[in-house]
Amino acid sequence: MHQKIIADLNRLADKNKAEILAGFFKTGKGEYGEGDRFIGVNVPNQRKIAKRYCEQIKYSDLIKLLSSPVHEHRLTGVLILIEKYQKAESQEKDIVYKLYLDQAKKKKINNWDLIDLSAPKLVGNYLFDKDRQILYNMAKSENVWERRIAILSTFYFIGQGQFRDTIKISKILLHDTHDLIHKAVGWMLREAGKRNISELVRFLDRYSDQMPRTMLRYALEKFDKEDRDKYLFVKFK
Repeated sequence: MHQKIIADLNRLADKNKAEILAGFFKTGKGEYGEGDRFIGVNVPNQRKIAKRYCEQIKYSDLIKLLSSPVHEHRLTGVLILIEKYQKAESQEKDIVYKLYLDQAKKKKINNWDLIDLSAPKLVGNYLFDKDRQILYNMAKSENVWERRIAILSTFYFIGQGQFRDTIKISKILLHDTHDLIHKAVGWMLREAGKRNISELVRFLDRYSDQMPRTMLRYALEKFDKEDRDKYLFVKFK
């Protein structure tokens, strides 16, 4: 089955688009996406393929897709996992969730778009009424993609009006050295602030002078110029 999916993706491949995507996702030597390969298929077409094969594909074939060096193969696999999770009953949700985290640990869920599309809908949703300690463990992982999953999963909680885990995991990641984590934390803080500005202000009042520049700027994006400059002045004076 995974070969049929790959054949469908190959029919939609666009060499020029692949070159653009390879640059956008930083696939050069020493960059975060080093070694990732693109064939140039856009996300809407991948969603169509995911929906087409969602009910037929076996988990063993999904793991083969997620093990591919081709970005679109892995992303389509992730999109199928989301489809399966959203249609599943409780027991199968357990299976999808565990498979996803196992593949993340093996560094198969290994670029920011794969994570941003899936972590809130899958991990965040699954953990909403459960113990969330695993997110705190992942936030301390040496694997940057697990750390990004940890903070992005809280996007689901933010949408439900819960901010505690976003704030606590942001504190854990405050001194992270990776730009992709700075962006993710700043983004989630900004989203929390859209719904409860006092939560964000409390965090900024306490930690803005410790936040990396990118993290702080992302968090402040919706502030008016006067309030934004107040925090930036303290940080960069």
